[in-house]
Amino acid sequence: MKKKIALVALAAVAVGAQAADWSDTSIALTHGKKFAEPYGATDITKNIYTFKHVSGDKNGQNFFVADMLQSDGKDPGASTTGGAQEVYAVYRRLFDLKKITGNTYAFGPVKNMGVTAGFDWNTKNDSYGSKKRMLVVGPTMMMDVKQGFFDVSVLMLNESNDPNANRFGYSTGRYSYKNHASLSMAWAVPTGVNNLGFEGWADFISSKGKDETGGDTKPETHIYTAFMYDVSAPVGAAKNTLKVGAGYEYWKNKFGNDTTATGAGAGPGATAKTPFVKAEYHF
Repeated sequence: MKKKIALVALAAVAVGAQAADWSDTSIALTHGKKFAEPYGATDITKNIYTFKHVSGDKNGQNFFVADMLQSDGKDPGASTTGGAQEVYAVYRRLFDLKKITGNTYAFGPVKNMGVTAGFDWNTKNDSYGSKKRMLVVGPTMMMDVKQGFFDVSVLMLNESNDPNANRFGYSTGRYSYKNHASLSMAWAVPTGVNNLGFEGWADFISSKGKDETGGDTKPETHIYTAFMYDVSAPVGAAKNTLKVGAGYEYWKNKFGNDTTATGAGAGPGATAKTPFVKAEYHF
């Protein structure tokens, strides 16, 4: 199974190199004061610097985002007096079945079908030292909305990590979790109010089996929503160039850690309830 998922992800990257029919690239800054980390605080201040690229071609769409996260001292780095730094990157390739085959796949509220494949990658310089690698693949339903998009995917996740071994005394080397499933949604739709859009994603992830210490992991719920207002016209820029807004992120049992655990467990830090503000520039 792992080899098959790896081959699908490599094929996705190769196909994604095709010439784009359209593209949108942006940078963004997000600021919040109520981020949380398993085994840590629930009131961490973070600045998140984001690079995002979305494009479409004759076979589907590409999505790439890289977040550079800077924490304050409540989420300390392993070898610094300041906060930890993290990079988290996501790539998804959506193969559009209608474009590829010329057939129609509409039914009920679904206007089209596709197959999504890709990967997650991260690294963080805290005491845990996460080095996450994850491959994903599964079907995607493109819902019939009047404007914007709303996609629903059922994904198989193949995840591993190679954190610092000295935190709990477990052995070194990359650890692979049990393959597990995710119901994933992504959307960007107008609100009906001029220049105001509603966007976000939601992931409902099943348990990934035992963790590196032999403990049971928990199902995750990760919901990210934002209202973004297009302020391009007042600054003399083209439509959808500059957006500002606010949102809310809810993440329960972050990375499969138990938010109800006591003692040496992950505890309340495994659930984040984070309001944030955001500014985004498209070019």
